[in-house]
Amino acid sequence: STRKESSAASDVYKRQESERMKERPKEIMTITLIGINILVFIVLTMIGRTEDGYFMLQHGAMYEPYIIENQEYYRLFTSLFLHFGISHLLNNMVLLWALGSIFEREAGKIRFLLCYFISGIGGNLLSLYWNTMHDRQIVSAGASGAIFGLMGGLLWIVFANRGRLGTLSGRGMLIMVVLSLYFGFTSTGVDNLAHVGGLICGFLTALLTYRRKDQKILTVSDINDI
Repeated sequence: STRKESSAASDVYKRQESERMKERPKEIMTITLIGINILVFIVLTMIGRTEDGYFMLQHGAMYEPYIIENQEYYRLFTSLFLHFGISHLLNNMVLLWALGSIFEREAGKIRFLLCYFISGIGGNLLSLYWNTMHDRQIVSAGASGAIFGLMGGLLWIVFANRGRLGTLSGRGMLIMVVLSLYFGFTSTGVDNLAHVGGLICGFLTALLTYRRKDQKILTVSDINDI
């Protein structure tokens, strides 16, 4: 009898542990990225001024001559974790949580990370190309290109789910994209090419990697129904 009770208690414990595992946050990569961005900002704030372009340049911001002439390609990556001031950081982190948590829960950690970094670097590459072609030398940084990539990725995910994913709708996502681009182009000091490049890269990354769980291929009629 004691052995049976012990076995039953063990089974209950295992079930409870399994339930606790299921309750753990599914947005762990989103939370991790937000934490890294905040930590980098705190460290830089302690040793200098994040609003200072030269200071940011010394710590990994984008700058065309350094990348092209000095082959400092790492800046395409490091600039994703730098922000010019607290407002820049907070705005991006709020959007990262709002979009990233939904994306990661639906598409998983690997697709989320692929979309985030491909979009961020892709947006920086488009910005780099545009500025080089127009002989513009600009110090730039921020996670917004990657965040626009999550927006583009979510746009495809909503389409793939026939225009509805929880509270998100296809029309709502399109309005969000248009308004976000509009505010960028009507504001000063914004790297809009990084936004556009990130948006396109995010949409294409999701298109190539994400499929609805109960439907492998999205048909033309599905898109027309959105």
